Amino acid sequence: MKQLVKLLSFAWLLVLPSLGLAAGPTAPHPDNAAVTLPAANPPAQEEKGGGAITGKIVETMNSGGYTYVNLEKNGKKTWVAASETRVKVGQEVSCPSGMNMNNFTSKTLKRTFESITFCNAPLDTVGGKMDTKQKSPGSKGAKVTSAGVIKVEKASGANAYTVGDIYKNKSKLDKKKIVVRGKVVKVSGGIMNKNWIHLQDGTGSQKKGTNNLVFTSQDLPAVGDVVTMQGILYKDKDFGSGYKYDVIVEKAVILK
Repeated sequence: MKQLVKLLSFAWLLVLPSLGLAAGPTAPHPDNAAVTLPAANPPAQEEKGGGAITGKIVETMNSGGYTYVNLEKNGKKTWVAASETRVKVGQEVSCPSGMNMNNFTSKTLKRTFESITFCNAPLDTVGGKMDTKQKSPGSKGAKVTSAGVIKVEKASGANAYTVGDIYKNKSKLDKKKIVVRGKVVKVSGGIMNKNWIHLQDGTGSQKKGTNNLVFTSQDLPAVGDVVTMQGILYKDKDFGSGYKYDVIVEKAVILK
């Protein structure tokens, strides 16, 4: 009986290789290796960028509050986007480190970029100064001509002010919490990782530019909305590269 068991066991070991099985661990056959199939429509990927991207502008366009530039250096072209500013083809500029996005589609441009980096700060020139004649989105460039007459009732509460009052008392209110109610006349989304919201309430002077107050926020209202916003007021805020505001309200939120 024992002899019969040994013969059957030996016969089974001879059969295993023909079935593609093995008595012990073996290296997998290349034809049997696991295969990972790509997704039918892979989503756009976000990756952290490295250092500054520099190059000469070979193509540029403005849309949706952004300036898109195609930079060329050593024969390699790279698309970057930054807060809207005035640049020209042939100018050499630098984009600080930012967020790289693959297969990004700009709805306003109706164009998909295979790869583009959104700069964390405004574009800067290489070996020189940015054109001082350009209109940056600072206090001078932030003027928005309102369509029609705007008249919004002032918010209530101890920290509530009109837009005109903010400009008149900017020194006293510097770094103080304020509340303003107004109509959204312009929104620039996703610039420097925040949304730039322009409010008007009918006070202040359009000629002097004191009728328009800019808020930076993670909230994103629509143009035409009447909202009450709260934030910290700063006077003479300088973001660099000409992005200087006489008055701006940061870390703002829309109150319910």
